[in-house]
Amino acid sequence: MNHLPLIIKREYLSKVKNRSFIIMTILSPVIMIALITVVAYLSQLNNDKVRSIMVLDESGMVTDVFKDTEQTKFTPLEQMSLKDAKDLVVEASAYGLLHIQNESSIEKISQSVKFYSEESPSLTVISNLERILGRHLTDINRENANLDVAQIEASKVWVDINQETFAGETSSKLDSYLKLGFGGAAGYLLFMFIIIYGNMIMRSVIEEKTSRIIEVIISSVKPVQLMLGKIIGTSLAGLTQFGIWIFLGSILLVIVSIIFDIDMTQMRTPQQAMLEQTLENPEINAHIQEGMTAFFNLPLANLIIAFVLFFIGGYLLYSSLYAAIGAAVDNETDTQQFMMPIIMPLILAVYIGIFTVIEDPHGTVSTVFSFIPFTSSVVMLMRIPFGVPVWQQLLSLALLIGTFMFTVWFAAKIYRVGILMYGKKPSYKELMKWIKY
Repeated sequence: MNHLPLIIKREYLSKVKNRSFIIMTILSPVIMIALITVVAYLSQLNNDKVRSIMVLDESGMVTDVFKDTEQTKFTPLEQMSLKDAKDLVVEASAYGLLHIQNESSIEKISQSVKFYSEESPSLTVISNLERILGRHLTDINRENANLDVAQIEASKVWVDINQETFAGETSSKLDSYLKLGFGGAAGYLLFMFIIIYGNMIMRSVIEEKTSRIIEVIISSVKPVQLMLGKIIGTSLAGLTQFGIWIFLGSILLVIVSIIFDIDMTQMRTPQQAMLEQTLENPEINAHIQEGMTAFFNLPLANLIIAFVLFFIGGYLLYSSLYAAIGAAVDNETDTQQFMMPIIMPLILAVYIGIFTVIEDPHGTVSTVFSFIPFTSSVVMLMRIPFGVPVWQQLLSLALLIGTFMFTVWFAAKIYRVGILMYGKKPSYKELMKWIKY
């Protein structure tokens, strides 16, 4: 009799009804939203802060170049010594003092600029000051060399290489970035899901083994059915938890934003601020529009189907190994000697995806590792957005499924013997003997 549906149901219900599972399912999004709220609130306070910067320009060249913004106010100082200027800044509780010395050349002026402050200044503020001064001093340097700044700016040529395949399909650099983003997100999500819920399966097997409940269950259920039931049941519980996190987190995020009047868009890092300044360029905005068009031109149906299939295949493959480890040991401490061989292919797949697929998605290394079952679920997901023939996808998926079935058989051998072994730390030699039984 096939007891697999009953085992899946039992495993699923035992997980979702567990008190710690319920508490963490509810508490995790609450904690996460609380952290996001705190960060957003602090970012909002930081963005509302107005920095007052006094400028002592002894050269007389750059005083007028600084323009006030919402977060920064500039106050020029004239005919004042550096010591008096510092005292004035301290007395006025200003953010800092920008000092431009009077030197004999533009090069020396650029090297003698100093910013005085009570504490370490913001990297964003310093970067903006450097950008403004650098641009202005460059223009002055060009004028001193009898160069027409307007003509130089007008003479600049921006080259945007249009990309097109021999089949006539057009693409762009932004198109490539979108493909990288999808592949990287898919690979990372699979990696984290395997780590989190693979460990949950392993702990579940260890708990039942130590409680001796497994001795009753194994008398009427085949080991392979029991192992598959635990894998599928725990996976469904994990998907349920993940779905609740997304649903509950979204609701809490909206509620917190309304109650505390916090604008989540104010969570800006210095890199985001610099990106926003870059996006003000109309040419870059035009490229972004092209990128959005390219996104909708991607084979989204192929990407989604491949993501689901490779995600499930990769997860089931590694979950069976986690279940085998759980059956072979008596406690989590003993699992460490077996974890490295499992984690290493995953880490290798991520590194191959980051450093190889990005540079050459159709190269030998990328192609080979996209067919190796223990790395294909990550590497192939990163390659597919760049255009992988359907036959390669099907072959890789077939190898992944075939390896999963072999791994289930292999793990079931260990599971069958190890599930009833107590008080002995198994070695790799012992595991090989169990497989022969």
